[in-house]
Amino acid sequence: MKIATWNVNSIRARLDNVVTWLKETSPDVACLQEIKTVEDTFPRQALEDLGYNVAIHGQKSYNGVAMLSKKPFEDVCAILPGDDSDEQARFLQATISTDDGALTIASIYAPNGNPVESEKYPYKLDWMKRLHAHAQEMLKLEECFVIAGDYNVIPHDDDVHNPESWREDALFRPETLEHYHRLLNLGLTDAYRACKQAAHQYTFWDYQAGAWPKDHGIRIDHHLLSPQAADRLKSAGIDRFTRGWQKASDHVPIWIELDI
Repeated sequence: MKIATWNVNSIRARLDNVVTWLKETSPDVACLQEIKTVEDTFPRQALEDLGYNVAIHGQKSYNGVAMLSKKPFEDVCAILPGDDSDEQARFLQATISTDDGALTIASIYAPNGNPVESEKYPYKLDWMKRLHAHAQEMLKLEECFVIAGDYNVIPHDDDVHNPESWREDALFRPETLEHYHRLLNLGLTDAYRACKQAAHQYTFWDYQAGAWPKDHGIRIDHHLLSPQAADRLKSAGIDRFTRGWQKASDHVPIWIELDI
């Protein structure tokens, strides 16, 4: 089973690219972030015509996550536990039945957190605490699950073109890394790093300062796997070719294959 994640930076603006990518790569599940639209204006039909079931947790003009699956969804949930007052659309989870049992997948769009002097950074850290608590509860089930998406976290120096220039950014501050590594310390596996050891493999290049042609990128899109899912991990990759397309997102898809 191939599971991809992609921050599309507006599904309506990138629909042609998304459709082209789905036709070329045919993931079994695609987690999308920053769809920037509500369900009524989400281009559902174009994706259903490709054979995908669609689940959406949208928000007008900002945020928003979606999931596409060739198999039907069960137990769809759009609430990250821990703060009932949080109205930002950043979490969507569903279960898929397979011949090898149930597989639970979450599509997440973690807060950016910049500027760090604002209320956005405490919100980012609190959101990551809530994700940690949720993952901890999920692990108690001892089942296959995947938390995929834009974590807005640069895990290591090897995941950024110039570490020193990012030290004070919300994506790379020590507090951010501490929360991310707490997730790993629960027993979750960074799927890409488990398969690929090469440094400076990126999933995001800014639109400004010639970041893409200079390859000045960062790796902030991740799949974290439960031990049961990690045992089935076969391969991982980054579809960086999409960054060179017309009207490209500033992120590219990243995917894994599980032996399911």
